[in-house]
Amino acid sequence: MPDVGGLGGFLAGLTPITRVSGAFAVITVLLAAYWLLRVGREARQAQVPRVAWWSVPGLAMMLFAPVLDVPALFGIGAAVLLIAEYWPGAFAFAERKPGAAWPLVSLLLGAALTLGIVRAPEVDSVAVGAALMLLLAGAGGLISSVLYPAAPARTPGFGVRWQKAQSPELPDLTVTLTEHGAQLRNVSRRTLNLAGWSPASVNGWLRLRDETGHPLNTLRAGQTAFLPLDGQESGVRVWYVTGDKAAKPLLFRADWTPRVHANYRVLN
Repeated sequence: MPDVGGLGGFLAGLTPITRVSGAFAVITVLLAAYWLLRVGREARQAQVPRVAWWSVPGLAMMLFAPVLDVPALFGIGAAVLLIAEYWPGAFAFAERKPGAAWPLVSLLLGAALTLGIVRAPEVDSVAVGAALMLLLAGAGGLISSVLYPAAPARTPGFGVRWQKAQSPELPDLTVTLTEHGAQLRNVSRRTLNLAGWSPASVNGWLRLRDETGHPLNTLRAGQTAFLPLDGQESGVRVWYVTGDKAAKPLLFRADWTPRVHANYRVLN
């Protein structure tokens, strides 16, 4: 039989926490679960939290608005949650698999702090908030590390340029012209290991990069790369491989009429 007196004493020590209604606590738990699920979903797409980390203090502020009797904390926490959810840089592609060391440390610290709270004669609301934030952040970091896809078997290099390459029957890539160049998008359902690219008019070899200038070794499903081109270029060539080290090089070819000659284009 459980010690009803001991349980009652512990709950009595949680007097500030009991100001949180059951419905409000359930909503907070659901929001935390949704955030963890989204972290896992984005991790499968090789994206890790950036601005999304603000969800952790945002949830803590919402939860402790009734505890500390500061209604303004609820509004601030809700605003922080919205920013963390809808900010364009909430999640970002990572150059390498995130480590699991600091999430494990955060979980251990949160568990130790929780154990101390349970055993303490009086409960400190600040300690409870710190324990919840450590546990939530650690869980999110661990999920991101575990579900992040493994690194590709290799990064193809300049040697691919001199191998015989073929173009797939169904294109893995599409290209869209923009004011400052072209946007290359992976429209397949697999990760492409990038080798290099070249404008159609130049026998060159360039490394693919994103819109911020960071080099890209892989292009995952739906991910884009930026190709700096001027209005006189008439096409691009992109070399890549799929699968493991023995995969055969593939070539993406795209040609168009340069924008400077658009008035002379004849449609058949």
